[in-house]
Amino acid sequence: MIDFEDLRLFPGLEAMVNVFMVLGILTAMKLVGRTAWDVVVGLRAHVWSKLCKKNLAKTYGKWAIVTGCTDGIGKAYAFELAKNGMNIILISRTAEKLQNVASEIGRKFGVKTENVQVDFNLGKEIYSVIEKSIEGKEIGILVNNVGVITPHPMSFGEVNNHILWSHVNVNVASPLAMTKIILPQMLKRRKGAIVNLASIAGRCPIPLLQIYSASKAFVDYFSEALGVEYKCSGITVQTITPGYVSTNMTSYSEKIYKPSLMVPTASNFAAHALDTLGYTSYTTGYWSHGIMAWVIDNFAPRWILMRMCKLHNEDLLRDMNKNKRE
Repeated sequence: MIDFEDLRLFPGLEAMVNVFMVLGILTAMKLVGRTAWDVVVGLRAHVWSKLCKKNLAKTYGKWAIVTGCTDGIGKAYAFELAKNGMNIILISRTAEKLQNVASEIGRKFGVKTENVQVDFNLGKEIYSVIEKSIEGKEIGILVNNVGVITPHPMSFGEVNNHILWSHVNVNVASPLAMTKIILPQMLKRRKGAIVNLASIAGRCPIPLLQIYSASKAFVDYFSEALGVEYKCSGITVQTITPGYVSTNMTSYSEKIYKPSLMVPTASNFAAHALDTLGYTSYTTGYWSHGIMAWVIDNFAPRWILMRMCKLHNEDLLRDMNKNKRE
């Protein structure tokens, strides 16, 4: 316990203690204020949004585009948008899967669908095909979902050229090129929404997932900057940074593939995430991921977080190898 009587004998020390006390009070006030604000934002995104649902077609436009839509989060987003009465343009690389998804959407929800078969790995050459395919359509929502990840955690030396360039062409280039195509018509109508799927992995460099986390950090920064640029244009730009979701991307380890409190199914995640559109411009999309992101942002220094992520990915590798042997 501090004896303030003794401190008076040392004026310099007393002043230093007073400074630290003030700093402590200010830090506590900042944490309390930020926590209160984060709670309000979280409630608005994940509770209020479910009570006051928007008419998406009326608010943004008749058609929605979803890239990478035949599996996982993309497919789930397409279903949720169709459930909300939007016509869907499905863009992916496998014709049979596209047709199956389109047929299922038409059968369940009775909306129009159109398929565009392209491989985002091919880069620049595919976008003229996409642009021609959507000509004349009022695109209300663009979901930049298509993405790739390494087959499992690996060091950069293990990454081959195909994996490297697929991260560049799919994760980095596709949201830029798709936004470039769609943005002009949204600006002309002064309405529309662009949803960019980044990742919680983009909040920090992730050892053994280095190019994936770097590519998602790129999407995060691009999306946030775009939102500020066009804030007064009538266009909504939303950045989604999910944690683990039970999809093919996480199937290499049961620990991050089996649905749980922290690992939602793709359909569960997409339903929650779509509800937040128009209520927040930056979200993890799912309430438990939001809590995890809040803890990371407020209590995990980057150097500690990187080491924890490295240990976590090494554990996932051991689990994967163990399952292979069994």
